[in-house]
Amino acid sequence: MRQAAVIGAGTMGNGIAHVFAQQGASVTLIDVSQSALDRARVTIQANLDRQAKKGTIAADAPGQILGRIQTATSLDGAAAAQIVVEAATENPTLKFSIFETLDRICAADAILASNTSSISITEIAARTKRPAQVIGMHFMNPVPVMQLVEVIRGHATSDATTQTVLEMCRELGKTPVEVQDYPGFVANRILMPMINEAIYTVMEGVATPEAVDTVMKLGMAHPMGPLALADFIGLDVCLAILEVMHKGLGDPKYRACPLLRRMVAAGYLGRKSGRGFYQYGG
Repeated sequence: MRQAAVIGAGTMGNGIAHVFAQQGASVTLIDVSQSALDRARVTIQANLDRQAKKGTIAADAPGQILGRIQTATSLDGAAAAQIVVEAATENPTLKFSIFETLDRICAADAILASNTSSISITEIAARTKRPAQVIGMHFMNPVPVMQLVEVIRGHATSDATTQTVLEMCRELGKTPVEVQDYPGFVANRILMPMINEAIYTVMEGVATPEAVDTVMKLGMAHPMGPLALADFIGLDVCLAILEVMHKGLGDPKYRACPLLRRMVAAGYLGRKSGRGFYQYGG
């Protein structure tokens, strides 16, 4: 874990780069957008400063950790990495293209991982000549805080790759859980139907979003209600994951609620657009 690369400088990518660098790895954070890379560095700096103020890292640690992160706008920046974690947009065509390129430029023994929340690791691996070394590392948001990493084995992922990545997650201070490559894996296969059912409950007039979330928080001890959580994840992301599960499993119980489709079509995507089931200022 001396040299890592992270593809994608969004919310997940900058968090993954943060935790690798915090544990001593040299990290290359890669994105086609220089402005996205600049924003990522600002975000990482702010999160590190917050950790220092809380006393979870030393006062002089933020500068040292940020110093281990370099940026690049080309995938060539991943050529020397021992582990590459792809955290690009949840788009199969884009991910397939990235892995085809990484397979060509990375060292023969490098492990290629995807932070995908629902796209098949087996399908991604099939675009490479090293399917035994392709695996899923599904971090949770916010990455520096959340403990879980779903480690997803594709059909051809080797035992050696799996054990290496499980140990790597532990070195990052995370708790890895090994799961098999089926649509939605574990987290989203359970979470998304709950969110979808909550949306149906609103669409059918059973209760308001506030009422649904209050029931789940106070009655089921959830820290965040399912509709507030959907807004946090992004309603477009929730819809995309449900569609992957509906197509991959062929079961109508994963059919996305029409209200969810309508809200996404209207641009009500949750926090990132300023409005979803709730309104957000600023």
